[in-house]
Amino acid sequence: MIHSIELKIGHVCLKLFAASVELAYLDTMIITNTENVPSKEISEILGVARGSTVRARNIGRDFFAGLKNIVGGEIEEYTKLQAQAREQAIQRMMADASDLGADAVVNVRFTTSMIMQGASEILAYGTAVRLR
Repeated sequence: MIHSIELKIGHVCLKLFAASVELAYLDTMIITNTENVPSKEISEILGVARGSTVRARNIGRDFFAGLKNIVGGEIEEYTKLQAQAREQAIQRMMADASDLGADAVVNVRFTTSMIMQGASEILAYGTAVRLR
């Protein structure tokens, strides 16, 4: 059976379609940048959960960013691009953790690297665990 879910990020609305089993982790996965979850005990460490995405700039964003660079200030087009990339990396990390059978991901971190001129990778990673 296929279900849909709407995800609103600012003015953007995404409609995702997935099997109900794949949606289960979205509602129950605990994500934290701390070593443990308050009032929970880690019963099993399952390994590293990771999710990444590579994003490239486009000519439209570059044009407006170039104009903004002349007058100074935040380049909102790139800020939005990076925010969307982080969210996608988190979702992919959660899916990886779910595949490992995790209830939570602890010690979550982000890293970024330039892949080529105008393209960068965002990586979200942490320790997938089962909780008691």
